[in-house]
Amino acid sequence: MYEEINQNRRRFLSTAAMTMAATQLGLIGFARTSIAADRLPVEGKLPSLGGASGWLNSQPLTAASLRGKVVLVDFWTYSCINWRRTLPYLRAWSEKYKDHGLVVVGAHTPEFGFEKNVDNVRWAVKDMKIEYPIAIDSDYAIWRAFNNEYWPALYFVDAQGRIRHHQFGEGEYQESEVIIQQLLAEAGNAAIGQELVSVNPSGVEAAADWGDLRSAENYLGDERTENFASPGGAHSNKSRIYAAPARLGINHWALTGDWTVEKQSIVLNQANGRIVYCFHARDLHLVMGPATRGTPVQFRVLIDGKPPAAAHGVDVDDQGCGTVIEPRLYQLIRQPEPIVDRQFEIEFTDAGVEAFSFTFG
Repeated sequence: MYEEINQNRRRFLSTAAMTMAATQLGLIGFARTSIAADRLPVEGKLPSLGGASGWLNSQPLTAASLRGKVVLVDFWTYSCINWRRTLPYLRAWSEKYKDHGLVVVGAHTPEFGFEKNVDNVRWAVKDMKIEYPIAIDSDYAIWRAFNNEYWPALYFVDAQGRIRHHQFGEGEYQESEVIIQQLLAEAGNAAIGQELVSVNPSGVEAAADWGDLRSAENYLGDERTENFASPGGAHSNKSRIYAAPARLGINHWALTGDWTVEKQSIVLNQANGRIVYCFHARDLHLVMGPATRGTPVQFRVLIDGKPPAAAHGVDVDDQGCGTVIEPRLYQLIRQPEPIVDRQFEIEFTDAGVEAFSFTFG
């Protein structure tokens, strides 16, 4: 499943990039009248939500209790950058339409092991200011009920409990909101107007710079990683001293220091280990956390051998210094133009970090 999901998430990046580029060139337009509610097919019925192991922000919801409401089911996992860039719209839609009959339901289905921890999900919900109901789907029961394969994935359900539309991956926000409005109108809420929400996302939630994005998501565990360049390759589940080659090719990465390469992640055994990555993108993120809960790990990042200065992300200062406190996605680089090939380095001055994947934007 994970390999299939990985491929799909990468496909979303390339598809969204082409769509955004075409929009900028005037090749793709959006007309409010292009979608009619009576032309939306019925794709099935809202499956049971009974597989949730818990709920946040709500008492347990059921398909029966939601009848009469327009429902937007959002599959997410809190470290996914593609979903994070969708979140501003979900928050805005929930706030604007909740009093008009819309219920946004977030089904949190984890990708990494740390995302199965309900305390971590609870922290993320609070940190990301999510107020709509969240179903904890750590056993993939709701995911399987929908036959879902993607993060993010949106399913649009009418007031009769029928799925009328879906959206896989980022983008199509205007179209999605028009469908919400039309399903609400179908249900008798015709006074909502046609104005669309306006969002101004920042930090991690800002839209990717698709035109300059040349680096795809890469996992670090030996099950799914690509382009690992340390001499001798990775040694699974064994502590080993790694070194970096003199030069890295674009989208290649390497380790230095004492690391253990596991199935889903890499773990630093001794202080002063480094990860080096050659990338081409405005933003660089790293999903990581302390291997021992509650034990912070200090780090410093460099770009082309220097402190990032104006190119630092929200989780580091201009000298590149930061701290890993909780397991999550950390934005380490947001560089100004020109966007060219860069060499990124992160050195951990403490042992005990666990790193999962690089993502870009």
